[in-house]
Amino acid sequence: MDLSEYRRRGKEMVDFIADYLENIRSYRVFPDVEPGYMRAMVPDGAPERGEKWDQIFADFQSAVMPGMTHWQSPRMHAYFPALNSPASLLGDMLAEGLNPVAFTWASSPACSELEIIVMDWLAKMLSLPEYFLHSCGSSSGGGCILTTASEGTLVSLLAARRQAIKNYRLDLDCDELTDSEINSRLIAYCSDQASALKAAVISLVQIRFVPSDERHSMRGAALERMIAEDVKRGLQPFYVCATLGTTGACAFDVLEEIGPVCKTHDLWLHVDAAYAGSSFVCPEFRQPMRGIQHAESFVFNPSKWLLVNFDCTALWVKDSRKLHNTFNIEPLYLKHERTGVAIDF
Repeated sequence: MDLSEYRRRGKEMVDFIADYLENIRSYRVFPDVEPGYMRAMVPDGAPERGEKWDQIFADFQSAVMPGMTHWQSPRMHAYFPALNSPASLLGDMLAEGLNPVAFTWASSPACSELEIIVMDWLAKMLSLPEYFLHSCGSSSGGGCILTTASEGTLVSLLAARRQAIKNYRLDLDCDELTDSEINSRLIAYCSDQASALKAAVISLVQIRFVPSDERHSMRGAALERMIAEDVKRGLQPFYVCATLGTTGACAFDVLEEIGPVCKTHDLWLHVDAAYAGSSFVCPEFRQPMRGIQHAESFVFNPSKWLLVNFDCTALWVKDSRKLHNTFNIEPLYLKHERTGVAIDF
């Protein structure tokens, strides 16, 4: 396909997408297909020569569309909202067309600069603590864009784990223990309604599920009891994931109780607001955020309620140096004349 055909087909694609969204109510939300349905509809191997666009799009219509779950439908009530918008579609088109590879500031300065500014905008919209802002001169905090909230939880857990291992060595003066041996003594916590298990499995960290109350919320007293039990067992508590809007019931853990417990025991408090975080744009819905001043990190998904295409997750940390210490590598090909001054996401 040359650029001349791209111009024509691109306009056709915009019309197709607009027609699809305009008439989305007419589609069955969940497809009436069985596993493996597509196998008989496509070739066994990739074509050796390119096909005409008309044929490719006809195959899409006959093989792909019948198997789509229509998340944008107003009749889609499963899992959580996942809404886009015409403006978001155009933004994606522009980003894909420019196709920047922005792994450092130098590889595409505008991308890093814009991410810094937009993350501060979002933090202010949600009324997050000032220490999460890039523009707050008195802190070393900041935010970045990730793919999913699960990734945000994993990133915060790994940073907390590294900090906990370092502190364990300093407190007990046990240089003879390996990182793996110390890691086996660490323990994290989340509600039995939460979804932090995947991050714990990947990072090989023990995690305990705190029983929730009748409103499916994790409370401070229950967390405190579990911490006391684990300390007696010789374990080292280091991390708590509190959830604002669980996927199963949209339940809210009680931050104003959990926060002081984390402060008393010097635990990293990560707040997962993936589901309901977008609602905190409205001041009248911020009651569940009471206690947010105790958070070490905070994550939510603009791709759920803010009309931004999936996938888009916003993560903030109180001290970005802890992320740098955990993940930073410095091969020669990543260095540039602004290294140490600019942020390399």
